[in-house]
Amino acid sequence: MPKNIEVKRLPKDPGPAAWNSILPAAPEYPALTSDIDADWVIVGGGFTGLAAARRLSQLVGDESIVLLEANKLAEGPAGRNSGFMIDLPHDLNSETYAGAHEHDLQQIRLNRAAIRFAHDMAEEYEMDSKVFDPCGKVTGAGSAKGQAHIESYRHHLEALGEEYRLMSLGDMKDWTGLDFYRQGLYTPGAVMIQPAAFIRQAAQGLSERVSFYENSPVIHIDLGNPHKLVTPKGSVKAKNIILAVNGHIQSFGFFPRQLLHVFTYASMTRALSDKEVTRLGGVGDWGILPADPMGTTVRRSSDFMGSGHRVVVRNHATLNQNMEVNSNNIRTAQKLQDKAFSNRFPMLNGIEMEHRWGGRLCLSWNSMPAFGEVETRIWSAACQNGLGTVKGTLSGMMAAEQAVLGKSDMLSEFLIHQAPAVLPPEPFLSLGAKVTMRWKEWQAGIEL
Repeated sequence: MPKNIEVKRLPKDPGPAAWNSILPAAPEYPALTSDIDADWVIVGGGFTGLAAARRLSQLVGDESIVLLEANKLAEGPAGRNSGFMIDLPHDLNSETYAGAHEHDLQQIRLNRAAIRFAHDMAEEYEMDSKVFDPCGKVTGAGSAKGQAHIESYRHHLEALGEEYRLMSLGDMKDWTGLDFYRQGLYTPGAVMIQPAAFIRQAAQGLSERVSFYENSPVIHIDLGNPHKLVTPKGSVKAKNIILAVNGHIQSFGFFPRQLLHVFTYASMTRALSDKEVTRLGGVGDWGILPADPMGTTVRRSSDFMGSGHRVVVRNHATLNQNMEVNSNNIRTAQKLQDKAFSNRFPMLNGIEMEHRWGGRLCLSWNSMPAFGEVETRIWSAACQNGLGTVKGTLSGMMAAEQAVLGKSDMLSEFLIHQAPAVLPPEPFLSLGAKVTMRWKEWQAGIEL
């Protein structure tokens, strides 16, 4: 008798996926309502799932590919992130985003390969420059302590042989319109995306080759040859499965006690009036990552497809091992974001936030992915350690290559990692994480 997998829980995402909400209505894909067969099934329609779908389509000839998304495309974490595709070291468990020298060089090579893959998707599917903009990124400091972080990061970049440019207080003022930032550090290799639009347009481009089903969560898998994936109204018999579900890989029973489920929170203003845009000044589109990893990420976007000029602020993080947030998490995040917005945008005092939301991240204690063949012909491409846009794309590519090719040069380099470390037991894990996160937020000071 085949072994069964009962999926323990389905995604619950607090608030709207704002980047999707501000776009015109999306094309809809059907729910799975019948019993079908496929050569390949991808579970999850975020950056990982779409990268896996595209790489499979390049590798498997005319074999059939089905993608099952639990909700609607771009409504989950893919439509909730800040839209940075970052090439340089960005370890969220680090004090400075940076790691060991050789490991960082490896990660840069792999991250840039993923960005090239995404760039090729953007070109192939004719995405607008506001959907995929290879403009680089800026790390900004609003305090002397933040400037010290930038100085440390600058030395690290020099040791890596990476290009950068320091931005003065005046440069930051001209660029953002804000008096808040004392200094910035620009690096050219990152890409800014409209994440929901990227997901939508990538899916549309792939839909000639891949069968998409929305609102079709997998609730049960019968392992066998073929496997059978059951959804509420249908099923798929498939030879091969790629689980592109990030932290929800644990809901399928894999990597127990190895993954950290973190939520980050953000707020987006209503569309600004022409007078408010003039009052703000600066350029129309920019994004700033905080010099302190626990600080506030800020992004300004100009009008795209009628979405209007808007500002997004993101800060605050909570560990929620049950993968659900509570009302206190939301209230705390709103207070912190309103304060961060007020500190940075006094000229926009009184502008209300139209959208507030939380987004799921999955981290491991040692910043390693949850990757590989977890059952016969079932591959996990999960645990992106806070960089879902880039590491998700990379993980999806690599899962497809491992499943089809078995080996490749890039896959060999990607596989040079350990398994996710086993976590401390509860309640020590959650209590320790809460104290540590709040302490680091306090230490961030004005950078938060």
